[in-house]
Amino acid sequence: MTIIRTPEALREIYQGVSEASLVKVTPALTADYRRMIETSPFMALATVGPEGLDCSPRGDRGAVVRVEDEKTLAIPDWRGNNRIDSLLNIVRDPRVALMFLIPGSYTAIRVNGQAVVSVDADLLDSFEMDGKHPRTVVVVTIDEVYFQCARAIMRADLWNAESFVDPKSLPTPGDLLQAAQADFDKETYDRQWPERAAKTMW
Repeated sequence: MTIIRTPEALREIYQGVSEASLVKVTPALTADYRRMIETSPFMALATVGPEGLDCSPRGDRGAVVRVEDEKTLAIPDWRGNNRIDSLLNIVRDPRVALMFLIPGSYTAIRVNGQAVVSVDADLLDSFEMDGKHPRTVVVVTIDEVYFQCARAIMRADLWNAESFVDPKSLPTPGDLLQAAQADFDKETYDRQWPERAAKTMW
């Protein structure tokens, strides 16, 4: 296997960065970047910590984050599995990367920045949903924001319902858990999951 080991060798292969690829990067939200982010109900949050990297899906009813100002995003941390991998990373290393997807759009928005985990009471209260509040809010200070080339989403045909996979053809969460632990009761887990999820969405 031939392996590239230096930035110089890599740049020899990938030459000719377009003007648009450089101009699109801004240090804060433009009006159009803000509009895109406020339309996105889903994003991936990447963090780094002493144990390594983590990338966590985040979704919400309406916008997945709240734009506080041109340099600040607020992300409520709703109910989950309590592993808190992303949060543990952030409190030790503030660097984060966010990728926003908008169903039906080929354009992804990316944000790199620095984050903190807040338990400010007023901030938590401001995210009330169905009478519930997030336990923490991740507040991101933007270093840079830009849009991603549409080719990846186009190649994946991501929003074409005709290409969707039938979920019944895939392993269930219970199957995945039993593969990791042979004596895990997958039938009970899969049977109880829909009701449990409905009660713990927020």
